[in-house]
Amino acid sequence: MSSTQVRNEHAAQIPGAATVDLKLEVVVIPVSDVDRAKRFYGGLGWRVDADFAFDNGFRVVQFTPPGSGCSLQFGTKITSVAPGSAQGLYLTVSEIEAARDELVARGAAISEVFHAGTPGAQFQRDGTSGRLSGPAPDRASYRTFASFSDPDGNGWLLQEIKTRLPGRGLSNSDVASLTELLREAEEHHGKYEPTAPKHHWSGWYAAYIVARERGKIPDEAAKDAALHMEGASR
Repeated sequence: MSSTQVRNEHAAQIPGAATVDLKLEVVVIPVSDVDRAKRFYGGLGWRVDADFAFDNGFRVVQFTPPGSGCSLQFGTKITSVAPGSAQGLYLTVSEIEAARDELVARGAAISEVFHAGTPGAQFQRDGTSGRLSGPAPDRASYRTFASFSDPDGNGWLLQEIKTRLPGRGLSNSDVASLTELLREAEEHHGKYEPTAPKHHWSGWYAAYIVARERGKIPDEAAKDAALHMEGASR
């Protein structure tokens, strides 16, 4: 039997896409000093969601990067793998230089912007094998990176994405959740509209939804949306 036949038979056995939503909620990383890790990720400006300690020594700390639908957890008695062994954790950004500059300003020791000269070079921990300085020549999405590590050596990658592959939109919310978010936006926009300058509702809604996805509470999101409209009208 040829290799082509084997591949075709294997493909025929793979079921179709699942219809039940399975949303990646949390990634667990191993650390040796929980308080040190908490200071590091807090220093990056990531939102701290929880810090729970229990009498049996179990402790869980959770952070969420700005705009992320997936959070990060670490603690004690939470994983048995070696501290620093989590590698290739992706953080996607639309403007990599701006994201890198902010991380530098917050104290992260981050690499220069680079692209992979050989496939997989972004995953090389020594930071020298196959990496070429600067963004990808065509500035294509998914091909430009920068890397940094936390105090234990857990490795993060910034990846620039300007145009997403099909099926990867702004929000992965289900219909019910997105409907509720739109109704919430409608309520707050109704309070804003009577005293607002002339504007189109779509810009306000967009700014509000983005702010909510970045972890802002409704009142803060409404303020962000109002500031966005004021800036757009100038």
